[in-house]
Amino acid sequence: MVLGGIGQFFPTIGVQNVIVGVYVIIFGLEFQIPPQVARYASFMFSFVGRGVFYLFVGCIIMGDNWWKYAAGTLIALVGAGYVALEFVPSIEPPANMRDADAGWGAEQV
Repeated sequence: MVLGGIGQFFPTIGVQNVIVGVYVIIFGLEFQIPPQVARYASFMFSFVGRGVFYLFVGCIIMGDNWWKYAAGTLIALVGAGYVALEFVPSIEPPANMRDADAGWGAEQV
């Protein structure tokens, strides 16, 4: 996702490209989500929610150059994989998808 975000700055730099590029780079870093953000982004703690988010990001990355289509397709395929994992009962969510405080709106795992 970070490379797809960087690709948004080339070949031309416009306001839309900068906004999308920065958005994708920030969410591509996969940092530990702070509790304040976890309260409003609880969709990131389920396979379906994270998968749909990756499908969305993959679609907004796709653009007018082949590297944008390659990065977007790869991220969209990862999103489809996350959605598919929701329907495999033997797969446990990884540690970064478990909400420690299980506050408002958080899905318990």
